[in-house]
Amino acid sequence: MQNNREIPLREQNIVLIGFMGVGKTTIGSHLARKLYRDFVDIDQEIEQEYNMPTTEIFKTYGEQRFREIEKEHILKLCRNTRLKIISVGGGAFLQEEVKQACLASSIVFFLDLNWNSWKDRLKMLVDTRPNLQNKTLAEIEDLFRSRQNIYAVNHSKIDTDQLDAEEVADYIIQTLNLGWELYQPTRGLN
Repeated sequence: MQNNREIPLREQNIVLIGFMGVGKTTIGSHLARKLYRDFVDIDQEIEQEYNMPTTEIFKTYGEQRFREIEKEHILKLCRNTRLKIISVGGGAFLQEEVKQACLASSIVFFLDLNWNSWKDRLKMLVDTRPNLQNKTLAEIEDLFRSRQNIYAVNHSKIDTDQLDAEEVADYIIQTLNLGWELYQPTRGLN
């Protein structure tokens, strides 16, 4: 496996993490367009492979099998690709191996949203997110709060409450440009 010292900083994949429904797919699409990179949504990749939505995969094969498939996809991307924008599912970082692989080979951005802002999105999300189905609002809030610790290990955190997807993508690009100039300046590379 390549680590981030072997992959030039400007070529590392960019991984977006955060709670389900925070906007990783939408923001990732904007970011990929602006940076001229391919966008990979892990959940969508798995849905295409199994030709069914995530909720059906959970019902048919169980969450454990879904997490195994998710891990395979993410590890493959971390080990074998560069210059990708990758959106990982809200529970992907529950797996330590996934977390460590992403942190070692990619630039990881945590897209954060406060509970009240996220709760406003709940009606749009509940039918397509297996971990939200048949749960009370209190149980969902507990899940939301428990996942915050999982996302705490990252390279950069962005509070998205007051920003739209385009603004978040622009903020990420500004952050990347600053980091690239500080840690791998283009001056004198001729």
